Amino acid sequence: MSSSRTPTLALIQMNCSSSAEENLKHALSQIDEAVKKGANIVVLPELFLGPYFCQRPDDKKVFDLAEAVPGPTTQVLSEAARKNKIVLVGGSIFEKAAGKFWNNAPVFGPDGTLLSAYRKTHIPEDILYHEQHYFAPGDTGIQVIETPFGKICPLICFDQWFPEVARIAALKGAEIIVYPTAIGVIDDEVEENITGNWQQMWTNAMLGHAATNNVYVAGINRIGREGAMSFWGGSFIADPSSHILSIAKDKEEIVMATCDLDRVKALQDAWMFLKNRRPDQYGDLTKPVQNG
Repeated sequence: MSSSRTPTLALIQMNCSSSAEENLKHALSQIDEAVKKGANIVVLPELFLGPYFCQRPDDKKVFDLAEAVPGPTTQVLSEAARKNKIVLVGGSIFEKAAGKFWNNAPVFGPDGTLLSAYRKTHIPEDILYHEQHYFAPGDTGIQVIETPFGKICPLICFDQWFPEVARIAALKGAEIIVYPTAIGVIDDEVEENITGNWQQMWTNAMLGHAATNNVYVAGINRIGREGAMSFWGGSFIADPSSHILSIAKDKEEIVMATCDLDRVKALQDAWMFLKNRRPDQYGDLTKPVQNG
């Protein structure tokens, strides 16, 4: 049976259609299903309200989809968290605020309170990932949220490639790091010169964060074919030793695992990665990249 120190974490891996209304309705039904199975913490994918629009660099109509946070979608998600008495990480929402646009991951407490609204720190610009055309770099900093079911840090997709932010989260006391994500394989005729097992690379990067920080790590992806990209799913939950507790295939699925949060400090004390850091030697991390 779950308790505040052994919460059950659920990841909603879902297909995202062109209808925001239908996607939200589907997400809510999946949240309810996860709660029936015992979930205390539920996480949705990145930009779950619609297709991954960043495949196109110049779609001006997309900006009409942006909304305030708090706003209409967060109001619905807040009610879902309150009704089910869960911590809910609402994937991410295309946010408009102060004349800018952001990729925002709202987190709600069991009473429906909006506990935080993290804005994605690292914004990619690549073939079919033209996010710099749509999102400003996040200005919220790395947020670790104290909840009734542990200390949770929401990060978003491209953030998962940067060990710096996972380390900051651990130093701030995070016990669970969650990464709402939208990532897939690009058709060969679109991106023909890059080969490799990108799903394995994606998984390994986050397993490294779990191992080197001794925290629980969860990657939450979408599935389905959109444009020239096939989203691979593969959502997973890893423990503080980087052991995968549960992992999805390439279909709609609720990924669940019970997290023993006391293992976080126990392993951090045993391995002492955080204690034995040498910050005085890390100045080069903040210098510009030297090419050539």
